[in-house]
Amino acid sequence: MIRHNDLDTSSVAPTKQVVRMDEAIQPTHPVKLPLLTLPPRVIKQTERTTQSNIPNSRNVRDQLKRCAAEIMDTEGILPPLSMDDMRKLTEKVRKLAGVSAAYDDYTAVLVSNAAWRETLAQTPYDRRLLLVPKCLRVEEVCPAPFDEFGLLCKECGLCSLHDLTVEAERLGYAVLVAEGSAIVRKMIETGRIEAIVGVSCLNVLEKCFPHLEATAVPGVAIPLLQDDCVNTSVDLDWVWDVIHLTSDDRTYRMDLNELKGHVQSWFDAASLARIMGDPADDTYHIAQHWLARAGKRWRPYLTTCVYLALAGDNCKDQPDIPDTLKKLAVAVECFHKASLIHDDIEDDDDERYGDKALHVEYGMPVALNIGDFLLGEGYRLIGELDIAADIKVQMLRVAAQGHLTLSRGQGAELCWTRKPRPMSSLEVLDIFRQKTAPAFEVALQLGANLAGADQKTHDVLRTYSESLGIAYQIRDDLEDYSGESDSHDLRDLRPSIVLSIALKRAAIGQEKALLTNLWRRRCDYDTVRSRLDTILQERGVIQKAKELQEAYTEQAIRSLSTLTNATLKGLLRRVIGKMFGDNLIEGYCSEFEARNAASSQARTEPAA
Repeated sequence: MIRHNDLDTSSVAPTKQVVRMDEAIQPTHPVKLPLLTLPPRVIKQTERTTQSNIPNSRNVRDQLKRCAAEIMDTEGILPPLSMDDMRKLTEKVRKLAGVSAAYDDYTAVLVSNAAWRETLAQTPYDRRLLLVPKCLRVEEVCPAPFDEFGLLCKECGLCSLHDLTVEAERLGYAVLVAEGSAIVRKMIETGRIEAIVGVSCLNVLEKCFPHLEATAVPGVAIPLLQDDCVNTSVDLDWVWDVIHLTSDDRTYRMDLNELKGHVQSWFDAASLARIMGDPADDTYHIAQHWLARAGKRWRPYLTTCVYLALAGDNCKDQPDIPDTLKKLAVAVECFHKASLIHDDIEDDDDERYGDKALHVEYGMPVALNIGDFLLGEGYRLIGELDIAADIKVQMLRVAAQGHLTLSRGQGAELCWTRKPRPMSSLEVLDIFRQKTAPAFEVALQLGANLAGADQKTHDVLRTYSESLGIAYQIRDDLEDYSGESDSHDLRDLRPSIVLSIALKRAAIGQEKALLTNLWRRRCDYDTVRSRLDTILQERGVIQKAKELQEAYTEQAIRSLSTLTNATLKGLLRRVIGKMFGDNLIEGYCSEFEARNAASSQARTEPAA
């Protein structure tokens, strides 16, 4: 653990009181961030190829799910589906998706899910059963014993199975970690269980379908991607979505991919001219051209998502997108693009989005001016929003505080370059918290401000954005190393989570000396690249960095537990899946294994 004032730019001197005339004005002190601690470790398991009758590509599985929902909306057939209906609908979905008939069994499950989805959404949580197989646990470290009802989870936090069961029970579900059995039928017969959410092998789901049809019990199932009970895996975010499915959560009716496309369209030249005004001079023209350049638009997308989730809380359908929201989204992107211009100059990066950086294309004086111009534009757009004055003040305060925190984080890195030294993982992560997380927080908070969110929601967004921002920057460091990014923190010898983990894990002697020299910028990266690659591989550094990213991603997910707005909660969970791509839950399963002793002790360790 480190204290915030251990970093040069984190120590804030007291601001003197300003006295004007007979009125004493106490300035607002910059926010002092709390101590940074590492999140709990998330177990990382090995991914596997799916079985032959399930698409191996997640994109294809997503496409099939979308097509199933589209066909069910078009056909208007109410559940329960007969076997004849199921076959006909499955064929239509297959043709719409353009996939092989080999996937018909898998597609049939998705068709059934689409039929029952709305019914499940209207079933109270406390009238549902979550049934998950014990093969999703991590057998090698799982301390949980079994009884006649199945696995007795110790809630040790060593696997994602724990997260699912704990969250489901918190919502009110009855939960069984076992295979389908007579117990399930008995629970249904009591009348307490009105709907089932199940994770199971595809062949088991096929056998269950006639029973669900006969009893008309709503059932939504997520198939395991393998049937062999060894290293089984499942699409985790699908499970999460289904267990949280409620009639209050309208995000499952929203096409988030389509919404992302809408946000992207706001940044073409014609749209920017409508929102910002026609370019009046060369400065304005360059600024708008820079805004229209390639970019993932995550920040304006987050602003839009939060607003729509909150504004649609009492609406049956998704609310319209007002011009005010578009203008706010563009303001958020103005702040981001300005920071990129300045960041490229400060880091001496020549490329951005696979093209020349702005200062390389136009020269440093022009680029600096465009960055300043975009900052001013962002504040101007917020100032011109047609909203209540008090909300506008809140927005300006959020944007200004985010700008200050980001500058302090960047300043910590720049000051380090003057006197480079080895940095611990916590020190690097604290810089990430200041220089990356604020941009996400500003985007989220501004959308919440526009929608009139309460303070509790803002508090959750603050915690969520911190973990999200750190995870995003860790991934950026990993992409730097793999060559997938425009920048390369290792080659340029800037504070990197990869270097900090490598130094911690390096063997005393030549390895430590090499890493220390890199941190102190005493050697050239390309000269020692092969030796460094060997160290990173032998010491498991890249894998450890990925685990750390996953731990922060998981921490962001857990921060949503106290949200009372189901739509916002569901949306923010889905955003994580879109930004990072959820990993599969994986584990080990053997029906003939010796059962774990109940006295087994759980072992935990920090993420890095």
